[in-house]
Amino acid sequence: MRLITIIVLVWLLVGAIAAGQRGYYTDTTEDCAGVGTIVVTVLAGPLNYAGVNPKVSECNVPQPSQ
Repeated sequence: MRLITIIVLVWLLVGAIAAGQRGYYTDTTEDCAGVGTIVVTVLAGPLNYAGVNPKVSECNVPQPSQ
């Protein structure tokens, strides 16, 4: 179980580094699509270095009822 935890943490760390190298923390728009792109990039982890470039172009957030 401990090995799986370490692997997951390293996976997410590599994804966070990839998002930082792409400038997503400073150059992205502050909307749902920008945050979604950061999240998907971090979750993709090492796959980013294998050519995966995930981006979220549109995001529909439910509106509160009135």
